[in-house]
Amino acid sequence: MDKKYTGTWESVRQHQVPQWYEDCKFGIFIHWGIYSVPAYAPRTWELGEIEGNEEWFCNNPYAEWYYNSINVGRGPSYEHHVEKYGKDFKYEDFIPMWKAEKWDPKRWAEIFRKAGARYVVLTTKHHDGFCLFPSKYTDFSSVNMGPQRDITGELTDAVQDAGLRMGLYYSGLIDWQFANDPIFREAENFTNACPTFEYADYSYNQMKELIDRYHPSVLWNDIGWPKQSEHAMPYLLAHYYNTVEEGVVNDRFNGLYQDFGTKEYQYGSVTRDEKWEMCRGMGLSFGYNENEGDDKLISVPKLINLLVSTVANNGNLLLNIGPKADGTIPPEQVKRLLALGEWLDINGEGIYGTRCTPYESLILDNGMEFHFTRKDNDLYIFVDGLKDGENIVFLPWVKCSVTPLLSGIKTEQELTDNGLKLTVKNYSKDMFVLGFKAESAL
Repeated sequence: MDKKYTGTWESVRQHQVPQWYEDCKFGIFIHWGIYSVPAYAPRTWELGEIEGNEEWFCNNPYAEWYYNSINVGRGPSYEHHVEKYGKDFKYEDFIPMWKAEKWDPKRWAEIFRKAGARYVVLTTKHHDGFCLFPSKYTDFSSVNMGPQRDITGELTDAVQDAGLRMGLYYSGLIDWQFANDPIFREAENFTNACPTFEYADYSYNQMKELIDRYHPSVLWNDIGWPKQSEHAMPYLLAHYYNTVEEGVVNDRFNGLYQDFGTKEYQYGSVTRDEKWEMCRGMGLSFGYNENEGDDKLISVPKLINLLVSTVANNGNLLLNIGPKADGTIPPEQVKRLLALGEWLDINGEGIYGTRCTPYESLILDNGMEFHFTRKDNDLYIFVDGLKDGENIVFLPWVKCSVTPLLSGIKTEQELTDNGLKLTVKNYSKDMFVLGFKAESAL
């Protein structure tokens, strides 16, 4: 195979976001690991809601940060750990308890397909350093311990067999098996991160292992990249693009490179002018948190609104699931995935394969929202905030009649100087966001 890219910034920066990633709009994030055994974190704030200081890290709502949440030596997770397991019970002592005895990767993949997802991103190594793949650079993995399975390989096969693309997350900067000073402030994600050339090589080599073994469609690095190997980053990216022709990477490479930007809950800034991705859990955590039952997760209406508003503004939604330690996806999470899939079965033509319009999303004082997407010259309008029964709405900029995407919707339509006056005669809340198509409106 001809090598299109070489190991220089000039070369890799010629890479363009592949069409599949622009088109797919919706993916599934998976956080599953040792931390799924204690499955504990306090419910406090969304990331970005408060400053990333000692208050955040000692009350961290991310269950996948359990290692650090007990390492800081105070706060709800630490107190819970001491009371339930004892002060001398180490994080690594959870490994034999993670058996994944009910895990069925094909079942997972089928749920993701029914949800309408087009790609999946698995955490192959989180900050605790435990690898969900075989590596010649460590025995600290799910192949040798705990489940004793190549979770990354088995899930990659199942996801691809279901017709979805498979992506891989890797914690490039932080690995608490190499440097485990407690983190109390956001800046310490970098200053307390693994400072050695040994770890920089380890991280680089493992990332290359993932590329060569699994050919991931998305290479999703977290936090940052070791400063000691920044010089090697262009070669690694070139190797990735040469290996995976339609590969795509996120923006967490020390600000040096990205195919797409990321927003995590309320953290991060994005723009309609570039491709971006919203990632978040269904609750406040990515890893499974036993404190987050059905009533604590994002509602189906808000989830659908999140997808629509993200896509309309040039983003993809990467929605996380946090499986239990036994390998089952909690039913309250499955319920939301399947509801989203049912909505996409009806409205997907206005989501998949669409692009931004010149019209920004519009939110009225009465809570009604309008979001717009386009496909060629066709305009799609999504309306949220309707009440049961009859609703009268004005669709700005629309100079033609529209067709509801949901069959059975009864409408009256009148063209005015200010756009289309649309009367929806029979709305009910279980229809959620209503989609309309205006053919050749652009």
